[in-house]
Amino acid sequence: MQAFNLDLCELPPQAAALREDVRAFLADSLAEFPPAGRARSWVGFDGEFSRKLGAQGWLGMTWPEPYGRARSALERYVVIEELLAAGAPVAAHWIGERQSGPLILRFGTEDQQQRLLPAIAAGESYFCIGMSEPDSGSDLASIRTRGVCGDGGWVINGQKVWTTYAHKSHYMIALVRTGEAGDDRHAGFSQFIVDLSTPGVTVRPIRNMIGDEEFNEVIFEDVFIPDDMLVGEEGNGWQQVIAELAFERSGPDRFLSSFQLIVEMVRRACVIEGETQSGGKKTVISTRASIAIGRLTAHLITLRQMSLAVAAQLDAGVQPVVEATVVKDLGVAFEQSIPEIAHDLFGVSPRLDSGDDFEKALAYVQQANVSFSLRGGTTEILRGVIARGLGLR
Repeated sequence: MQAFNLDLCELPPQAAALREDVRAFLADSLAEFPPAGRARSWVGFDGEFSRKLGAQGWLGMTWPEPYGRARSALERYVVIEELLAAGAPVAAHWIGERQSGPLILRFGTEDQQQRLLPAIAAGESYFCIGMSEPDSGSDLASIRTRGVCGDGGWVINGQKVWTTYAHKSHYMIALVRTGEAGDDRHAGFSQFIVDLSTPGVTVRPIRNMIGDEEFNEVIFEDVFIPDDMLVGEEGNGWQQVIAELAFERSGPDRFLSSFQLIVEMVRRACVIEGETQSGGKKTVISTRASIAIGRLTAHLITLRQMSLAVAAQLDAGVQPVVEATVVKDLGVAFEQSIPEIAHDLFGVSPRLDSGDDFEKALAYVQQANVSFSLRGGTTEILRGVIARGLGLR
């Protein structure tokens, strides 16, 4: 049974100054960015914005020099928190900076690090994740994409699906079966860095119910991957993926993806009524709205403290798999509750094209958050990870 630790932590002293710098940068960079765009949060793709972040030194912050700035995970947390709270378009660099880069740092060769990390930190190289497959559902161990060792490399055949922004990415880190499972169905997996411009790679966008095409299926037909693009050790892919998912599951994106809708709820709930004694405007909010927004705020603060505790453990070199999974599971439940609360509170129908800022934010989040319980592992898979980690099964 794994020990469970979500001790409260304090941000380092330099975090306050960093936060002010990030807020000033965002106020200038996103001055004309509309609320409907901000509601898209971390799925907004803007390569130029990512390059600006790289120029500020805010990508790869925790990576050692010369690849990064060797700053703490808690300092990076402040930057991520401010980006998401502002609804900044971070999708271009998101996966590479959040998990592909750290995976290469931990398991990759020095040559891989030198070739790939500087461009990620500059916001110029985009990565996607090759895990999910058709007919595998949430059972990642059942994937069938296979790599066969050949002369100087591997030949890969198979298919990945629900691959976010594969059509705009330069690389994928793909989980591939390279050996037989035997008695251990988690054995025989390896990870490869796949250049998506390689012959035999086909990317097909999948249009979602909102009309966006950030998801894709990726097909490999006799794709040759040189030996030097194997990540870590052959056959160690499952252990590496588990470590990678800890980076994916614990961050503030797990409870701030719908934050813009909360902002618009507060704006709609506040009513200007009369003047104060000093001549200023008096803003009031109904008791019902106060209770609903107060509960959401309390949940948000609690999730933030839990997420910060995970960031502190990552800073200390610990792999908080169960703790990160708990944050992700509770964060999804929180985010998926927000549209219903918003609709119940105001009785306004969501309108994606012709509505006001609140209606557009509600329309987007209401449709998008259906997928929140899929990204980074379904609810059922997450709770299985938690149960096993706590010795309950």
